[in-house]
Amino acid sequence: MSTAILTGQPVPGASIEGDLRSLGFDVRTAADAAEAETLLARVPSQERVALVDARFVGHVHALRLGLTDPRFPLAAIPGAVTAQPAARQALTRALARENSAGGTTLVDSLADRLVGALDTEVHRPELGSLVAEVPTDPQARNEARQSVAAVDDEAVRLKSAVKARDGFFTTFCISPYSRYLARWCARRGLTPNQVTTASLLTALIAAGCAATGTRGGFVAAGVLLLFSFVLDCTDGQLARYSLQYSTLGAWLDATFDRAKEYAYYAGLALGAARGGDDVWALALGAMVLQSCRHVVDFSFNEANHDATANTSPTAALSDKLDSVGWTVWVRRMIVLPIGERWAMIAVLTAVTTPRITFYALLIGCAFAATYTTAGRVLRSLTRKANRTDRAAQALSDLADSGPLALGFAEAFKNPARGLPGFTAPAVALLGGLVVVATSALTDFGGPWPIVAALFYAVTSGLAVARPLKGALDWLVPPFFRAAEYGTVLALAVNAGVNGALPAAFGLVAAVAYHHYDTVYRIRGNAGAPPHWLVRAIGGHEGRTLVVTVLAVLFTAAQFKVALTVLAVAVALVVLVESIRFWVSAGAPAVHDEGEPA
Repeated sequence: MSTAILTGQPVPGASIEGDLRSLGFDVRTAADAAEAETLLARVPSQERVALVDARFVGHVHALRLGLTDPRFPLAAIPGAVTAQPAARQALTRALARENSAGGTTLVDSLADRLVGALDTEVHRPELGSLVAEVPTDPQARNEARQSVAAVDDEAVRLKSAVKARDGFFTTFCISPYSRYLARWCARRGLTPNQVTTASLLTALIAAGCAATGTRGGFVAAGVLLLFSFVLDCTDGQLARYSLQYSTLGAWLDATFDRAKEYAYYAGLALGAARGGDDVWALALGAMVLQSCRHVVDFSFNEANHDATANTSPTAALSDKLDSVGWTVWVRRMIVLPIGERWAMIAVLTAVTTPRITFYALLIGCAFAATYTTAGRVLRSLTRKANRTDRAAQALSDLADSGPLALGFAEAFKNPARGLPGFTAPAVALLGGLVVVATSALTDFGGPWPIVAALFYAVTSGLAVARPLKGALDWLVPPFFRAAEYGTVLALAVNAGVNGALPAAFGLVAAVAYHHYDTVYRIRGNAGAPPHWLVRAIGGHEGRTLVVTVLAVLFTAAQFKVALTVLAVAVALVVLVESIRFWVSAGAPAVHDEGEPA
């Protein structure tokens, strides 16, 4: 239960007390600041508390946005301020200062005075057309009430439930009706996590239908995949509609999207195999490409998250293009975000074959990756930005360097200081190309991939030997991901036995989960996974070396089994630690409102 303290004399006919109760607040009244301080001290420390001016006039949704959002310790709107338990002391100190200063009259709003007196950051939600006022006379109160009546509170709430920036397909083909599904769920007490889970189950059923290998199964898979995406949009809209944000929900929403898509790839590959067409290499290639695309997005954003003097002619041109309406949607569609991507996969699954579906997916994602990466490289080269230690640490965490690479990094620390600024991405790319090419072009079971993997470990150490603050250093983590995943793919293809590619798919999926988990921990300001976890699973260079050693020590059939065992071991370790963290940690909820994935 949350507590709201109404300050000042009640206004006849005011709805504020009822509005607060409808939002779940236990309402108490205080005639002045001294009584408010006494009531505040009586509220249990583990509860949210709000101070609201009794003269407040406004929409219920304005109160909801200002007083119930769980993401912010302190929040305020005109005439009201709220504190969660973590910020209670700051509010108590501000109220004590107000009392010691003799502020016991309510000529001005006590809540507003407290916001000015707070010694920490206060979140102020964007209200738009919603009304939140503290009128001081009957005429102003009447005008405020007329303003409230002129705006449809529920329409604004529904509109705000939709993500501000999204893809064309999602904006025009899904959100116009999924927002009403979100409202339907809210009115029946469903939570975003339940909708997220329903979306996952629907996608898994779609993958199972695709795995049947029949035309009816493929049609059903396409329809169910689209419905899974509708639910995927609904869970976020439900969270925004009802302000039900949570750390666990953020993790489920982020990781289940990847799990759904990659499980569907596996279902398509199984279905194709039933029809005598082996497309596991295409399925794994699609997962590798899509994962690397995401790492490019994450790395670039983290590198420039808090950079100073962060401007470039390329960015200015992009902003100008965004001012021309139709170019915005064309550019969002070109990058093949999740809505467009899933719609394409669903339609092609229903009317063509898995092989054609994967060809289209690979071509589309490759074009999108080239377009976005080239634009970001141009921005980085033309931008004059000073990157912070936080950005360098985030890139280092995303690199996922293990004991081998860190050992070489320590050895290269002094020599690396005198190398050119492009050294880090250049050597990361060189080492990755060498190990992937050697694994792909030499005979299976030969020693050369091990030599190449050792060379890759050395170059990986050199790449991270100094802080990643260079203009293109954000490319280092994507190069590492491409090298590791590409090596596993190449060796599985060269093994040439049934089951090797599915085992490789499982291993890459487990490792990719670890990398996505790292991203969302960083986004939640919770830091990278613990060092023991990175050491336990070897780091990217350690796993790459282990896979090449397995290819030499075992026959092709045994290599398949070894990959399966390694995939299960990595998956168990990272899943147990990830679940432990997200269930128990106090990391803030992170719901992505930026670029669509």
